Amino acid sequence: MSIVLKIILAVQMLSALGMIGLVLVQHGKGADMGAAFGSGGSGSLFGASGSANFLSRTTAVLATVFFVCTLALAYFGNLRPAASSSVLENAAVVAPAASEVPTVPASGAAQIPAK
Repeated sequence: MSIVLKIILAVQMLSALGMIGLVLVQHGKGADMGAAFGSGGSGSLFGASGSANFLSRTTAVLATVFFVCTLALAYFGNLRPAASSSVLENAAVVAPAASEVPTVPASGAAQIPAK
């Protein structure tokens, strides 16, 4: 089970890093207006209109993968063993019986010898 959790955690971390990178690469909605008037934004990697479509869809896919991994980690993190349903039941099993508890020698006034 721990290997599955490690794989899910690795996929979640990679999708988070990919989302961060894609969001930083994308330009805002106001950047197209600047490109229309001759600023340097028109020379993008994927072209003027193709970048928004490709990058936004890839970001959406990575966000979906991230949220699915988050839900899976939350589900696996809250699984409890079927044998015990309560913390109190586990404490009753672990606690020693009354006969096994060692007796503590008397302290304080009980140790003073009587005359």
